[in-house]
Amino acid sequence: MTASLALVLIPGPNHLYITARGLAQGRTAGLASAFGVEAGTLVHIAAAAAGLSYVIKESATLFAVVKWAGVAYLLYLGVRAFTGKEPEGAAPPPQPLRKVFLEGVLVNVLNPKVALFFLAFLPQFVDPGAGSPALQVVLFGLTLLLLGLVSDIVYACAAGALGTRLNSRARALRYVSGVVYLGLGVVTAFAGRK
Repeated sequence: MTASLALVLIPGPNHLYITARGLAQGRTAGLASAFGVEAGTLVHIAAAAAGLSYVIKESATLFAVVKWAGVAYLLYLGVRAFTGKEPEGAAPPPQPLRKVFLEGVLVNVLNPKVALFFLAFLPQFVDPGAGSPALQVVLFGLTLLLLGLVSDIVYACAAGALGTRLNSRARALRYVSGVVYLGLGVVTAFAGRK
């Protein structure tokens, strides 16, 4: 739990995504994106428990496919933020919360670093003599998920409060969101397999 907490407290791409959503659309959208990100974590937990993360790690082709799908999606979100049109001085139309949630899921699922985290970090705590290794991975993953969710909620609420104060600057917030998405895409593009 201590090691997971240390990792959760370091801001990363998920926090940047949640912050961009909270700034652009408010606390409710920030929270929806946070829950989406952690729903994506459930996918990684299931994949790690089933051994799929190992396959992705060992296959350069599969790793590249997941990585570049994630890059393409983040760049799409960034370009969409820059090209969105709204009447002068008006806030951009809010995205439906279901869509915000699903984008959070995709941002996390298409992040190969998360899959590698579950493969490289959590297994070192698995004790083969303590029962099912898959069940242990699930329990460790759920612990990480709960800690991550608390952290994500803090980011969502803070960004939502700040976004509400800055809503008169809707265009600037849209551009900030676009820069965050594009930046995440570039960082993901240059991320290695280790």
